[in-house]
Amino acid sequence: MTQLFSFGLGVGTHNQKQEWLEVFYPAPVLNPSAELAAVAAKAAGYSEGNQAIALNAAQVSQLAADLASVDAEQAAIAKSFADSKQPLVATFLADDSAPNTTPEAYLKLHLLSHRLVKPHGVVLDGMFGVLPNVAWTNQGAIDLAELSERQLQARLSGELLDVDCVDKFPKMTNYVVPGGVRIAHTARVRLGAYIGEGTTIMHEGFVNFNAGTEGPGMIEGRISAGVVVGKGSDLGGGCSTMGTLSGGGNIVISVGEGCLLGANAGIGIPLGDRCTVEAGLYITAGTKVSVLADNGDVVEVVNARDLAGKSDLLFRRHSQTGAVQCRTNKSAIELNEELHKHN
Repeated sequence: MTQLFSFGLGVGTHNQKQEWLEVFYPAPVLNPSAELAAVAAKAAGYSEGNQAIALNAAQVSQLAADLASVDAEQAAIAKSFADSKQPLVATFLADDSAPNTTPEAYLKLHLLSHRLVKPHGVVLDGMFGVLPNVAWTNQGAIDLAELSERQLQARLSGELLDVDCVDKFPKMTNYVVPGGVRIAHTARVRLGAYIGEGTTIMHEGFVNFNAGTEGPGMIEGRISAGVVVGKGSDLGGGCSTMGTLSGGGNIVISVGEGCLLGANAGIGIPLGDRCTVEAGLYITAGTKVSVLADNGDVVEVVNARDLAGKSDLLFRRHSQTGAVQCRTNKSAIELNEELHKHN
């Protein structure tokens, strides 16, 4: 058997048509050993390609026994699956190609949130067409076509079916909580987010899938899909980063190390290291920027895209003329260490 790209034992939810709504992988594996891949393939009846194979009780029992001498963690997971009343799956990814099934897509989202791969580190093309739109409730994932019936059943039993949201993506913390982080409002971080150690996400902070932080960092603004925030950077309250889902096109937006985006600021260009964007200033690729010399004279006027990725820049708006200006960032940005040292 050739080397697998990824493997995961999962437990999930079906709708009444036996279609997958979601899958939880307790310990997804990136580049599993040849021994693990061979044992899992034999027990599940896997041969080649990217497949999600439903498991029965006999297969799970065989997996637990055969994995005992190969991978203790995966063996323990298989053993715990023995009494499951929920559908079980073994997902094999022979290569990193676009996901074709819900279990495949969920395995890749788990790889991101488990910090096994970084944003842009796996192919997620076409994932929106694969993932079903689901009602996420206090009774788990429910197919939207079955929601009314389930709500009635709950009421007749004297219960309340609480619908938290209707979305293709669940919140990350229902599947994985990375070590060394603080998340004040868990519903604002989607599965597939990469949250680096030492990151604090305050109540208004938001992190989309295939995006995240290197950590440490303080996030009180929005990290859109595809955006990565470097070490030691601070996103102020209400600030925004333009992602590829919201008009960023094929430009990959990122925030370098030691940067500060002020409250209600925003960027549509990538920032280098040690950059500051003044509170309330939103910079898009076409924003006209006056580049200043040390004495304050205007050297040239450029589009903001011409400054993309450059370090040590301070972006501000002239208080009288409203012109967007850029000069060398003379002040070093240091996060309040007290906020992060106890993560």
